Amino acid sequence: MALERATIEYTVKGKKEVIGVLFNPTEYRINKSNQFAEVAIPGLEVPPLQFVRGNARSLTMQLFFDTYEKGTDVREHTSKILSLLAIHNELHAPPICSFNWGNLTFTGVLERADQRFTLFLPTGVPARATVDVSFKEYVEPGDQGGGLRSADFTKRYVVQRGDTLSGIAGREYGDPGLWRTIAEENGMDEPLALQPGQVLVIPALTKK
Repeated sequence: MALERATIEYTVKGKKEVIGVLFNPTEYRINKSNQFAEVAIPGLEVPPLQFVRGNARSLTMQLFFDTYEKGTDVREHTSKILSLLAIHNELHAPPICSFNWGNLTFTGVLERADQRFTLFLPTGVPARATVDVSFKEYVEPGDQGGGLRSADFTKRYVVQRGDTLSGIAGREYGDPGLWRTIAEENGMDEPLALQPGQVLVIPALTKK
């Protein structure tokens, strides 16, 4: 069975381009993280955490290039990788690409590329290089669910001094006028009677 080579594919001006790696990576790492905020409440030893948002996944690896036996310039290959950082006139941004290898398909943009040249021809032309690359995941907005929703669906919010329901609605929904949704969810007859440390349920908001 032939060894399957990893490829990086992207499309510009309707034309599909494929970059083949000379040698498959020996390893790769996929990272995922979430962002939380600490709520400062006087008197607590450990502040409550609030979920803010999820972060995009990242794919990192080291690519190896060697053209010493052929006696050619290895930059002919590494420059193709670095070209993924270039801003295209049509896109006004670097291209969205996919790294494909076996059952791995990672769609994103090249966020960083760090080249290192380690072997040279007698003429001084580089013939061996490594490129440490990092891709940031790209997901089409429509693939993350339609309609208007609160940023992280149903959650709890710890009231801080000076908070108002309209201010909380503006922060969570992007619309201060939706404060009634929070008031109704929490059975509040007096919307202005908020107390620091009070825990509110922020319901998911969906509009078809």
